[in-house]
Amino acid sequence: MMKFRFRRQGNDPHREKIKQDLFAFNKTVEHGFPNQPSALAYDPKLQLMAIGTKSGAIKLYGAPGVEMTGLHKDTAAVTQIHFLYGQGRILSLLDDNTIHLWEIVQRENRSHLIEVHSFNLPGRPGIESTSATRVTVMLLNLGCDLLALGTEGGGVHFLELPTLTLLNKSLFQDEVMQSVPEEYKCGKSLGPVESLQEHPKDSDKILIGYSRGLVVLWDLNSRHVDNLFLGKQQLESLVWERSGNSFVSSHSDGGYMVWAVSSSNPCTHDPISSTIPYGPFPCKAVNKILWRTTESGAPLVLFSGGMPRASYGDRHCLTILQDSSHVTLDFTSRVIDFFTIHCTDRDKEFDEPSALVVLLEEELVVIDLQMSGWPTVPAPYLAPLHSSAITFSSHISNVPPKFWERMISAGQQQCPLQNYDNWPICGGKNLAPDPKQKELLLTGHEDGTVRFWDASGVSLKPLYKLSTANIFQTDCDHNDSLTQAGEEEWPPFRKVGCFDPYSDDPRLGIQKISLCKYSGKLVVAGTAGQVIVMVLSDEKSDHMIDVATVDLLQDREGFTWKGHDRLPPKMGPVVFAPGFQPVVLVQCMPPAAVTAVTLHAEWNLIAFGTSHGFGLFDYHRRSPVLARCTLHPNDSLAMEGPLSRVKSLKKSLRQSFRRIRKSRVSGKKRAVVNSPTGKVREANAQLAERDAEVTPVQRRIEPRSADDSLSGVVRCLCFADTFLRDGTHHGPTMWAGTNSGSVYAYALDVPSLEKFSEQSVEALLGKEIQLMHRAPVVSIAVLDGRGTPLPEPYEVSRDLAKAPDMQGSHSVLIASEEQFKIFTLPKVSAKTKFKLTAHEGCRVRKVALSNFTSVSSEEYSENALVCLTNLGDLHVFSVPALRPQVRYDCIRKEDISGIASCVFTKTGQGFYLISPSEYERFSLSARVITEPLCRMDVERPHDLSAHSSSTTLPPQANGTHKTQAESNSVETEDLLEEMRSALSSPVLDSPNSSADITLDTTGDLTVEDVKDFLMTVDEAENNFRNITEEDGRPPGILIN
Repeated sequence: MMKFRFRRQGNDPHREKIKQDLFAFNKTVEHGFPNQPSALAYDPKLQLMAIGTKSGAIKLYGAPGVEMTGLHKDTAAVTQIHFLYGQGRILSLLDDNTIHLWEIVQRENRSHLIEVHSFNLPGRPGIESTSATRVTVMLLNLGCDLLALGTEGGGVHFLELPTLTLLNKSLFQDEVMQSVPEEYKCGKSLGPVESLQEHPKDSDKILIGYSRGLVVLWDLNSRHVDNLFLGKQQLESLVWERSGNSFVSSHSDGGYMVWAVSSSNPCTHDPISSTIPYGPFPCKAVNKILWRTTESGAPLVLFSGGMPRASYGDRHCLTILQDSSHVTLDFTSRVIDFFTIHCTDRDKEFDEPSALVVLLEEELVVIDLQMSGWPTVPAPYLAPLHSSAITFSSHISNVPPKFWERMISAGQQQCPLQNYDNWPICGGKNLAPDPKQKELLLTGHEDGTVRFWDASGVSLKPLYKLSTANIFQTDCDHNDSLTQAGEEEWPPFRKVGCFDPYSDDPRLGIQKISLCKYSGKLVVAGTAGQVIVMVLSDEKSDHMIDVATVDLLQDREGFTWKGHDRLPPKMGPVVFAPGFQPVVLVQCMPPAAVTAVTLHAEWNLIAFGTSHGFGLFDYHRRSPVLARCTLHPNDSLAMEGPLSRVKSLKKSLRQSFRRIRKSRVSGKKRAVVNSPTGKVREANAQLAERDAEVTPVQRRIEPRSADDSLSGVVRCLCFADTFLRDGTHHGPTMWAGTNSGSVYAYALDVPSLEKFSEQSVEALLGKEIQLMHRAPVVSIAVLDGRGTPLPEPYEVSRDLAKAPDMQGSHSVLIASEEQFKIFTLPKVSAKTKFKLTAHEGCRVRKVALSNFTSVSSEEYSENALVCLTNLGDLHVFSVPALRPQVRYDCIRKEDISGIASCVFTKTGQGFYLISPSEYERFSLSARVITEPLCRMDVERPHDLSAHSSSTTLPPQANGTHKTQAESNSVETEDLLEEMRSALSSPVLDSPNSSADITLDTTGDLTVEDVKDFLMTVDEAENNFRNITEEDGRPPGILIN
């Protein structure tokens, strides 16, 4: 009988079909603000905005839900982006000096962004170096058929669009210098081209601005200098006045000049006016300036920079001037770029700007230029999730409508202007159906705030902001008074934006959140041991906060807390706006960071844990129920808080060397085979090698020492109505798991609803389990008689979930970092287990129980255990059998913060941080997928992507995906298609294979295989040499 023990079962075709209908891995959308933005563009015809990043991504945004992403093959920073107006095409310039053309294409009735061409400007052999041909500025003419490139060497080159064909009409500095007066030359170079601007009335003329200060009006047809403007100050930017009779230049001294353009005066020495707004003391450069005309008379002047260097040189500002109105927008991060939304119809007389869009390094700010006072416009997307650093996140599925409405109401009272109807960037059409259920994403932050986000669709919208700082006595009030005192000073600063990376007190940081969506109860726990119980209220309140202290050390001797102090609560009444209002503050002592928290609103109980132990609190009677110390005698690090600087380096080094010495000694002991026990081990090893073909490989796991530092940290807590005392009577229980593999189960005596105020809750230790290898316990969940997770509080009483099976025997699923194990209740005998570390060589980081619904039938669903490991891969196991179902690569194993931030939903989706400001959303469910589904209808004269037969979707951004090379010609595309079809196989195509599945199987191969089809730089230089020769050769060379 034993010979069949390890025989592997063949794949059941029926089961494989079910798995295909249940599981499929997709990275769907990126929520938040792009990390490290570097370029900005706007298409007034299509009403689309594009943002480029330093990682080589281009992100398109239109109406809420309209999002597209493209990723360059090389991870070079995007330095400039330009739309070909109305054509659905984008030109991007990278810092490797390559130019790329992108198109919005329609595939499967939805729009995608793909790259169709690329170009690298070659140098003039023997004349210009590589740096001289580095592109500094790009200009598209209004007809979108010509692209002008200004370079560091002072040359201007021209490309035909959309083919990116280099034309034989380049303009070099020596040709311009012939028209410059001798007294201006002084033997100096004109410097790089800083700005190119097309004449607003004559598309054959362009304004060329050089770094030295010279501005030239160049006629493209006659190749002649029409006007010279002899500026003497280093130039930063140029902008035309709408009529074309004048233009404005901004300079490095913090000023700007207005120049008149007249055919009667071909050489202008002095401007009409010269202004340094924040002079006379030295000022920083005005990096960019816009001049917009209005029907009211006075023009609207907008510029970035120009601050007094000594007093405000560190400020990030943008100034708006109109007549006597003057506002200096003061941002907390660097200004990347900005544009105005205004009338672009050439027949109209005035610009009439309606909105200003400013891209900052950490957020996007939109200003309404039509309303008095120029207020900000709330954005329906691109919210800066990291306005304060994210410290915790939680997801709430299937939010009840009543609770949702109350949340919306509380949020609108905080921000009355939160109306997205006036959002100016509204291009495209969102084809995604309305979400079937409402979803909340809760983020805890370093400054003590909890933010509520609408995560139901593609756009992550802010709903409500909860602050816990007003409960405590902090220094923030003094900072506010100092800020207010300086508001009357010059310049007239106005703080704009919500990005604020500084925290008044690091102890305010949110560590854990638990929300009951049915009762409106919320528990927020922080860094200084504060646990706040809150309740959702629709009315304003003014009340005192009850404070209770729970000593988790239980008067244990020999331990001295060396960390931070507790946060002192405010003693008097505090005014609270409608929304979540605190009921009671529970202070853990010592005030260490809270590591676990859970809430049971039906029983009026909360449980919380720190590195010292765990406690149980009755918030209805405001009384502690239980406090248990989990410290080991050697847990010295537990007495030093995360903010403490008194950790002993010598002691930690000594412990590390002891561990190394111990492992070496134990390793030598194991090598001895002369003893009888050693011979038995050697025989067992030989037997194991003989049976290697039929037995799964298991790695040997070293038991962890009981005296490891921080072994008493409480990792997880849960409440459950189950069988603990005996097999016939079930009742409330509380479970706690620690870092040393200990599990404590308490039977609770909870009084009935009528006797809540009379009787107190009692807790009795029922079971204590010690896992063999002392691996940290990551999660605990109780399963009913059918192997189904128990429902949440109030779900059964409100007929929102099926009642659990209380007839069959219950079981408890304990997930440690190394294995999953199911124990029967109440005997606590091992029933099933899966040794993940032994089989896969990885450790568990995050787990959750999710429900997967079949894509074939809504009636069929399965519960499964979802697991993320320290290697960044996802595993799905059946429950309660714990059989592996699928495995996918999700996060790079080096991305420790991404793995630590991952949160799963109950429907098989998940979120993790790919940067401090962005969540990547993914789905493990074949049915529940939240992804952009939008369409942008465009008409263009030459459709370069019409012949493309590939249906490969463009990869998403930020380096978490394998890149795929886009086609550069029809032949290349055909080659890629052949490769994809050759590499495709049932194993690779199946999303349910337990092999190492990656979505983009051919991604790394295509770059190497199409190199022969790409033109090299040497070939490009030869082409350029052919162009410059005067032998009547064809004027255009196509360079891809």
